[in-house]
Amino acid sequence: MKANMNDLMKQAQQMQEKMQQAQNDLANTEVQGESGAGMVKVLMSGRHDVKKVEIDNSLLSEDKEILEDLLAAAVNDAVRRVEAANRDAFSGMAGGMDMSNFKMPF
Repeated sequence: MKANMNDLMKQAQQMQEKMQQAQNDLANTEVQGESGAGMVKVLMSGRHDVKKVEIDNSLLSEDKEILEDLLAAAVNDAVRRVEAANRDAFSGMAGGMDMSNFKMPF
């Protein structure tokens, strides 16, 4: 019984280490969100930090509201891509458990 408990504790420790490494890897991952057929691009880290924004010069003559909408859409696209990367990274570790409501602490 004691040997089984020790094995279980070792497995839990290994799982915790894998989860921490995956969180670190995801935090350093960068994804790109786009809108307007790539005319607005947002580079975002796995921690949802916006690293870079690119706006095609042709949009600078557009109305302010159009540019704001395209920027918001590109940011939202990047957020969805970060969340998809998080789901993909942790789906293998979850061992078949539904982790869809699990929120990362960063």
